[in-house]
Amino acid sequence: MIARRFTILCLLMMIFGMGLAMLVAEKSRPIPSWQAGLTAACFSQQGMSCGRRR
Repeated sequence: MIARRFTILCLLMMIFGMGLAMLVAEKSRPIPSWQAGLTAACFSQQGMSCGRRR
């Protein structure tokens, strides 16, 4: 009975920990400038096609 409760508690803590880790990892990623509405200067000689390459 105690082993079953301990197993359930460990599984719940694991799920909580994984969720928290995903949340922290998502918040620590840098936001690309095109999503934030910022513009970056183009330092190369690409003419009118200055921007992200695909």
